[in-house]
Amino acid sequence: MLSVWALLFGAVLFALTLLEKPLRRLPLAPAVIYLAVGVVAGMLLGAPDAAAITDRAHTLELVTEFAVLVSLVAVGLRLQAPPTWRVWHPALLLAGPGMVMTVALGTGAAAVILGLPWQAALLLAAVLAPTDPVLASEVQIRSDVDRDEVRLSLTAEGGLNDGSALPAVMAALGLIGLHELGPAGSRWLLLDVVWSIGGALLMGVALGRAAGALLRVRSSAGDPLLRDELLYVGVVMAAFGLARLTATSTFVVAFAVGVTMLLPFREPALASPGQALALRLGEFGARIERLVEAATVLAVGLALYGVRPCWQAWLFGAVLALAVRPLAVWAVLRTGHLLRSQRRMIGWFGIRGIGTLYYLSFVLDQGVAGSVAAELIEASLAAVAVSIILHGVSATPIMIAYQRRRAAMSPAARKAATAGPPV
Repeated sequence: MLSVWALLFGAVLFALTLLEKPLRRLPLAPAVIYLAVGVVAGMLLGAPDAAAITDRAHTLELVTEFAVLVSLVAVGLRLQAPPTWRVWHPALLLAGPGMVMTVALGTGAAAVILGLPWQAALLLAAVLAPTDPVLASEVQIRSDVDRDEVRLSLTAEGGLNDGSALPAVMAALGLIGLHELGPAGSRWLLLDVVWSIGGALLMGVALGRAAGALLRVRSSAGDPLLRDELLYVGVVMAAFGLARLTATSTFVVAFAVGVTMLLPFREPALASPGQALALRLGEFGARIERLVEAATVLAVGLALYGVRPCWQAWLFGAVLALAVRPLAVWAVLRTGHLLRSQRRMIGWFGIRGIGTLYYLSFVLDQGVAGSVAAELIEASLAAVAVSIILHGVSATPIMIAYQRRRAAMSPAARKAATAGPPV
């Protein structure tokens, strides 16, 4: 199977290289094409079923974890946003209260549509809660100087909620007897919430600032710091190792490192070498992200054919995209400097992807098995596929229309619209 997968992956990447120009004319994200190719490959070559996926859960967990980590560092490097409330508050609301609302609404939808016990429904909702920093590339910020509010909010949210989903996943595992929550949930609150997220943030900022300080010293000494690919991979591995040693969230550590590592280069004397390094690291990260996207979505398409989700799973995926995400965003983004149209766009672009695949693999590796495992696999794959199709088809035209409206709006009109009533 490995040789077949390698042949398929290589052939798809080569074909997409040759067909890049005509494919760019299509109003589709590349992920839609990858998904279709994966399904066709599953039909022709065979595909793993739910039992095979469960058996390989540990390997899949490691692969998807590193896929998310390399993406989060890239996202953080593009952000490089100062720690101000105006910049970060939409993303913090979405990754905090928005995550809670998403899990609550998703739990209800899973119980009603799929008929799952509420503990299993909670676990599924938590697995599907994070949005994707890779598949959302059409709506991400383009560089560290892109300050568009919609792009910035979606990018920062995608970087934060891969980590903020962890407490919900651990709580659900505890409720089905696969994780120790402690008396009245005290152990969960201390270790899985406060330390896992808060401790990871401290570790990531410390590592990022330390790495940035060392890079600044070398740059001040005239070192052009040309081995950017080694720096990038080294940062990912250091973040992973530090998080594992301290039992904190690897995702939060990696994202915090990416956000903070190049902040020392914002000093005027180092602006030029800092921008050059940021550009090279960003380009390398973008190439890695494209590989991660292609491999992941091909695998989803391949697995879809083997698992063949039931119609209820497809309906559940549609409800998540069309109702749960918009309602959660509407509930938490009630005030602030975002336009009503911007809040609607953020509500639409809740793209599921690699974070969901990681948490699915994680809970399977923790011991979820039998019919519950099969239900989780079916519903998760269907939800990711629905998200890829809906957002892959709509992202390009919606963003083009959005940019045109933004360009036509005067500063006075924008200020008046922002000050209007909430959505």
